[in-house]
Amino acid sequence: MDSITQAVLGASIQGALLGRWQGRRALLYGAMLGTLPDLDVIIDYGDAVADMTYHRGFSHSLFVLSALALALTLLIRKLRPDPGYSARRLFLTLWLVLITHPLLDAFTSYGTQLLWPLQTPPVAWSSVFIIDPLYTLPLLVAVIVGLVRGLRDRPQWLAISALCLSTVYLASTLGGKWMAEQRVQSVLAQRGIQADMLFSTPTPFNSLLWRVIVIEGEDYHEALVGWLDDAPPRLERIPRGSELARVLRHSPQHQRLGWFTQGVLRYDRIGNELIVTDLRLGMTGFHPFRFVFAEHLDGRWQPLAQVERLPFSRGQPEHLLTLWQRIWDEREPLQLVSWAKALQEKP
Repeated sequence: MDSITQAVLGASIQGALLGRWQGRRALLYGAMLGTLPDLDVIIDYGDAVADMTYHRGFSHSLFVLSALALALTLLIRKLRPDPGYSARRLFLTLWLVLITHPLLDAFTSYGTQLLWPLQTPPVAWSSVFIIDPLYTLPLLVAVIVGLVRGLRDRPQWLAISALCLSTVYLASTLGGKWMAEQRVQSVLAQRGIQADMLFSTPTPFNSLLWRVIVIEGEDYHEALVGWLDDAPPRLERIPRGSELARVLRHSPQHQRLGWFTQGVLRYDRIGNELIVTDLRLGMTGFHPFRFVFAEHLDGRWQPLAQVERLPFSRGQPEHLLTLWQRIWDEREPLQLVSWAKALQEKP
């Protein structure tokens, strides 16, 4: 999730558990600790694919963060003991502030390596967009009120209520994901389509309208599914260019990207360059992770030793407006194939 959300989540947890003793400082400490795992973005892992796929690795490991919470508890109790609360409460607070960061990240589409150093695939439950105001707003209100009123010597019912409300909302997004996938699977069964992979994720900034990707051989289908829809989802077939993947069969970067994304990738030849796109993130035609993997020189493809990430467009305000209108009216025209054509142009 975005840094503001992680900060107010950490602040709310520490405020709820230690606010009556630490006062407003609990909000500051919790916000700082809640964003700590994302400091791994400053590490240069060598190229663009490594930077993407090693992010949310060791710094988001439940094992590493649990050990860090224990170490911080021992250090704080030794250097600045507070008789007002126990070491157990301190450990529980620090542990919750730290591990809720990667657990929340796992609800997004990116991929979080919760069990690092185990080589298990990244976890991506993909039920919330990376920025979701409905999740963040209750926590933000609780933190602002806490800063204004203070926390010392009073029960933290507002912070606890905000945490409960945000958690219930987070759970509800899993219901939206299930709804979208079930409706698409019904259409697939009617058409006799055997999906190689099915991936669903909410559209930007909401959990009412879902984007579902169905990979079928050389092509993939995309559909938009809303809670308010009456008609069956409309699947739009889009070429995936997967025959170009053979060019990269010996590329370690491509192998790692395929592992990280579970193969939800698209391949395009643009000029003399082979572009690989992670279809999971962003919106149709506007994906933040696109990579130049190979160049066509002297009649043959040459995989690049150093993979670069392309700049990307987040789309125009009218794209968001169209999505917003589509939430409430399934008759709203939205041609995903036309949007996807943007991937055939180099930024």
